[in-house]
Amino acid sequence: MNGILLLGVAYMVLPLLWLLFAVTKDAKGLYGSSAFSPGGAFVENLQQLMTQDGGIFWRWLGNSVLYAGIGALVCGFVALMAGYAFDKFSFRGKNGLYGFVLVGVLIPNTATVIPLYLLAASVGATNTIWAVLIPAFCNPFSVYLARVFSAGYLPDETLEAARVDGAGPIRSFFSIGLPMLVPGFVTIVLFQFVAIWNNFMLPLIMLQDRDLFPSSVGIALWQSQVQQNPEFSTLVIAGSFVSILPLVLAFIGLQRFWRSGLSAGSVK
Repeated sequence: MNGILLLGVAYMVLPLLWLLFAVTKDAKGLYGSSAFSPGGAFVENLQQLMTQDGGIFWRWLGNSVLYAGIGALVCGFVALMAGYAFDKFSFRGKNGLYGFVLVGVLIPNTATVIPLYLLAASVGATNTIWAVLIPAFCNPFSVYLARVFSAGYLPDETLEAARVDGAGPIRSFFSIGLPMLVPGFVTIVLFQFVAIWNNFMLPLIMLQDRDLFPSSVGIALWQSQVQQNPEFSTLVIAGSFVSILPLVLAFIGLQRFWRSGLSAGSVK
C-alpha cells in the first residue's frame, strides 16, 4: 500500500518539480541538460514571457482570472441555492430532477462542448466572453456537493426554529443557511475555479479572437509554434509556471475553509 502511495505522490509531484527546474533554463539547456538540474535563465524567461507579442500573456492571464473568478463565484452561489432546495424543500418532481443532476455528473464536459457551441452560435454569442462564462455558471457536480454540504452543515431544526420565529424561506436561506454554508461554498468555488482555469476545449471552440483567450489556450497557441521556432518552448514553460501560481495561492489562502468543507462532506 505504501508503495502505491509513493507512486501516486511521484506521479503528482515529479511533473511540478520538473517544471520548477525547466523554467530556469534557456532553450538549449532545456533539451541538452539533465531534467532536474537548475539553469540560470529564470529572470530572462519571465521577461520574455511578459514582453512577447506586446505583453499578450498578461491579457490571457487576466482573462483566465475573469472567467474562473466570476464563473466560480456565480456557480457556487447557484449550486448552493439548488443544493439547499433539494435538501430542505419538498416539491413535486424533486427526486426526478435530482436524478437529472446526477446524470449530468456522469457526462464528461468535453461531450457538451459541441452542443454548447451550436447553442451559442444560434444566438450570436460565439467569440465573446459570455460564450465561456455562461456555461460555467452551473455545474451538476457542484449542485451535488451543495446538497451534501447542506445536509451536513445545516440541521433541519435550525431552519424550523427560524420558521417559528416568522422567517420565510428566502430570509431563512440568506440569514441562516448561507452563513452556515460558507465552508461548503468556498469548497465548491475552489473546485469550480480550478475546473474553469484548466478548461481548454470550451474556449478553444468558442473563441477566435486571441485577445479573449485564457492562458490555457494562449499557451497552446505558442506550443503549436515550437516546431518552427524552438525558442517558443521557454515561453510555454514559463507560461505554464506562472499559470499555476494563482491556483496554488488560492488553495493556500482558503485551505481552512475547503479542509473543513471536505471533512463535512466525507462524514456525511
